Amino acid sequence: MKKIPDLKHRFQQLIATPSISALESQWDQSNMPVIELLEDWFSQLGFRCEILPLAGQPGKANLLARIGPNLPGGLLLAGHTDTVPYDEGRWSRDPFILEERDNRWYGLGSCDMKGFFALVLEAALSVDLAKLTRPLYVLATADEETTMAGAKAFAAGAAISPDYALIGEPTGLKPVHMHKGHAALGIRVTGRSGHSSDPDKGLNAIEVMHLVIGRLLELKRTLVSEFHQAEFTVPYPTLNLGHIHGGDAVNRICGCCTLHLDLRPLPGMSLEQLQQLLEQALKPVNDRYPGAVSLSHLYPGSEPFAYQGEDTLLKLAAQLCGEEARAVNYATEAPYINQLGCQTLVLGPGSIEQAHQPDEYLAMEYLTSTPRLLGHFINKFCLSGE
Repeated sequence: MKKIPDLKHRFQQLIATPSISALESQWDQSNMPVIELLEDWFSQLGFRCEILPLAGQPGKANLLARIGPNLPGGLLLAGHTDTVPYDEGRWSRDPFILEERDNRWYGLGSCDMKGFFALVLEAALSVDLAKLTRPLYVLATADEETTMAGAKAFAAGAAISPDYALIGEPTGLKPVHMHKGHAALGIRVTGRSGHSSDPDKGLNAIEVMHLVIGRLLELKRTLVSEFHQAEFTVPYPTLNLGHIHGGDAVNRICGCCTLHLDLRPLPGMSLEQLQQLLEQALKPVNDRYPGAVSLSHLYPGSEPFAYQGEDTLLKLAAQLCGEEARAVNYATEAPYINQLGCQTLVLGPGSIEQAHQPDEYLAMEYLTSTPRLLGHFINKFCLSGE
């Protein structure tokens, strides 16, 4: 029987196995090599592993590993196997080689968040898995960094019903019970091009986009004034104008102008509601220039998240972590794991400040504190029978 690599070698192998997800095809990669690594390691511990390919997405799959009695309830530990792309010019080291320096482990995915699975294995090794009275599940998903397709597919077709779930995103081992959603949309203004010497013979898309932006800035002020949740450091829904392009020559009437924007709704607001507010804001421009303004999604959005159900998990997390749960402004897979009907928290090692950054690292203090903390949750929810 093969021996499971030690913790450092698990980190090394995970980091050395690229699993970038990106909307640009030249960057996007399969996550199957990471899934197969995890399947091998968890199988050796006695987990029953199932690889779940994503329909219509070759090379993309989730992994569900389970151990313990075939009963409802238990604990789910979840995370994603993909990473963001990296900017080679900004990394001072090879992102696919684990480097230890200054009490840190550097590498792409060390913090966000392939390293979490190596730490889950470390926690599982400390538990007498033969004595589990409730099931322990580990879910490894695809494409969280882009479409969250893996978590969405799992939630839509899952046949498990855990009572509790922890998503191991980097929160500094501080529980997160609420976060905003995220939508990325594009607005396209189609005008009528022509010679700049006679502007009235065309429709300048940049001028129409000027009106669109005015309506968007008015909507931005409305979001600040009418929606508020004090738990967030940014306590209102945000609207950011991120990218604009229009025109092709100084002496031509601009025939097309595009704008990309980022919207982040509060819990209690759906992405559908947010889009309706956006459409209402743009209606006066649409009425003035019928057919000139179109709205599209740049990629599928992510719904906001708020903890649901009894407070059993909340109380235990606060007790073990020494801190009450908080709200954050970034998005995770939590709203989709929530659909399984379990009490769900986001809780994992590392700092979100390291996520998506050059020279990403995980502080080595988490190498012992994380398995110890996860072991407490496993013992409570899978061994005590509570």
